[in-house]
Amino acid sequence: MSVAKILWQENADLARAILEHRFVQGLGDGTLPRPSFENYIGQDAYFLEAFARGYALALAHSPDREGLYAFAELLIGVTNELRLHASYADRWGVELTDITPSEATLAYTDFLLAIAGTRTIGEICAAMTPCMRLYAFLGQQLAEAKPDAQHIYAEWIHTYSDPSFEALAQRLEDLLDRYTNDGPVLRYIYRRAMQLELGFFEYNS
Repeated sequence: MSVAKILWQENADLARAILEHRFVQGLGDGTLPRPSFENYIGQDAYFLEAFARGYALALAHSPDREGLYAFAELLIGVTNELRLHASYADRWGVELTDITPSEATLAYTDFLLAIAGTRTIGEICAAMTPCMRLYAFLGQQLAEAKPDAQHIYAEWIHTYSDPSFEALAQRLEDLLDRYTNDGPVLRYIYRRAMQLELGFFEYNS
């Protein structure tokens, strides 16, 4: 079994806790209050800017052509996510400039950028993979209810359940497998990212 699959299975408890979180369940059934989603969009836009910088640093330190191409592709993917957030903001009148990040958001972005700026390419992948795999998992799970076009959060669900997003998550997992071997530091980094994901939903909901 690949390192990426082992790490995901070892953190299934956190993935399940996030799926069962009131915020995510509210996204799924459409009962999440709009102000909660608006706050999340602002915080997530701030986070995604740091995530994009993480990819840029990984690209800059890529040891081979395969990594160069892959991280460039992933960077484009996260900029597309930022455009989606901007479209939400435009429609709902949410101001995304000068966002004040919450403590949970800062804890996550500081962690990502510290790893991206100081650690190996494999460890950077370990810090970034949980976000991609988790969102693909959440989108696919929520999509099982088949939300219709009238569902207030249908676009969010469709974005993260789309096969193109799954392909990006798999791409990053392939890079994790390519550039690293299993070990305690890697497992710590991966689990810490998952814990920060749970904290992000908990404190930004």
